[in-house]
Amino acid sequence: MELQVQSGDTGAVVGSVAVSEQLFNAKYNEALVHQVVTAYLAAGRNGTKAQKSRAQVRGGGRKPWKQKGTGNARAGSSRSPLWRSGGVTFAAVPRDYAQKVNRRMYAGALRSILSELARTGRLKIVDALVMHLPKTKVLIERLKVLGLEAGLIVVDGEERNLDLASRNLLHVEVTGARALDPVRLIAHQTVVMTQGALKLVEARLA
Repeated sequence: MELQVQSGDTGAVVGSVAVSEQLFNAKYNEALVHQVVTAYLAAGRNGTKAQKSRAQVRGGGRKPWKQKGTGNARAGSSRSPLWRSGGVTFAAVPRDYAQKVNRRMYAGALRSILSELARTGRLKIVDALVMHLPKTKVLIERLKVLGLEAGLIVVDGEERNLDLASRNLLHVEVTGARALDPVRLIAHQTVVMTQGALKLVEARLA
């Protein structure tokens, strides 16, 4: 299978690149993509509800008074749940929202999304996308020659100027090939990927 390669400067087609059929021509598995995306988002949640049990409350190591002879009820610790400022009987603990997703499922979801992007013409491959100056105006012009106003830009290394130029654009995001994830892929209508990033993604999902 081959994908067209466009020039990052002019937008003209400059050739094509052979890609793996397994990676860019896989059947779209909606159930798998939904499961992996849900698990990815759930892993980013923090359980914030927490209470202290009697073992976690500070103090209470000494018996408040002797067992007999005081007229008071028997007490072993001032941090008993029966006492004011004591621990909670069934203390709430922070909830873990993580869901198990193995590597094959994660890679399968990425392959499924990339294949659907390629099949629908929403994946654009460029030879390079180098910004000599961190200018948002220049990046907008670059995207226009590619026929885009928004999208996800995937690069093979750190592109400081490209990152700075895209920060003021609400619907444009720049990410590295090694940090590519399903949520970023489905969040954008179009994905622009450099040839270097394409090789890294293929090696990662092979």
